[in-house]
Amino acid sequence: MKKPLIGITLDNEDKGGYSKFPWYAIRHNYLHSIEKYGGIPFPLYHSNKNTSELFNILNGLVITGGNFDIDPKIYGNSSSGARILKNQRTNFEIAITKKFLKSSKPILGICGGAQLLNVVCGGTLIQDIKKNNLFPINHEQKNPRNETSHKIEIISKTLLAKINKKKFSKVNSAHHQAIKDIGKNIIISSYAPDGIIESIEHKHHKWCIGVQWHPEFLITKEDKNLIKNFIKNTKK
Repeated sequence: MKKPLIGITLDNEDKGGYSKFPWYAIRHNYLHSIEKYGGIPFPLYHSNKNTSELFNILNGLVITGGNFDIDPKIYGNSSSGARILKNQRTNFEIAITKKFLKSSKPILGICGGAQLLNVVCGGTLIQDIKKNNLFPINHEQKNPRNETSHKIEIISKTLLAKINKKKFSKVNSAHHQAIKDIGKNIIISSYAPDGIIESIEHKHHKWCIGVQWHPEFLITKEDKNLIKNFIKNTKK
């Protein structure tokens, strides 16, 4: 069987560090976790000129996270709680995600990718979790990202529950924002103990999950199951 080609959105920086000129970047494990379970990762640059052509050749989409926020104006809020904005990246991710949502091709949103998926569907975000002073869990964990830091409760009868066949799991955590109001046709599939939404699904799409943690680290059996099931469904 032909291996599925999985589009993975890149991060970008204007200059500094790696190069004096604008550059793209992605962590190894985003790519190699896809390859491990039978997919071929295909990094996606930020241009809306060829979204239709890219969509046509891809079998699945991973919307990655990064050290930036979605412009709050997109979901009708002020920019007071946002940190770094990367509008070219966000605009591309919105465009390619909309194309996948109109299809049956699987979509996996990771961390900021889950937030983007919710915003594309008309939802909103908590712009800074700590400013609310209501959430006892540190969602920007102090321990290394390749370790778990808190528990989540998985809601029964969701796709995530069907994949993992259990009520609780442990996840890593690296975000200062979170989903607030869920978008149209979005359902919640897990919560953190402090009430933060940890994962969402699109109820009319064949396979569309957004998770607030980073399963590409493959820390737990549940992380491995999620990536494995995503790739499996790109082959159908």
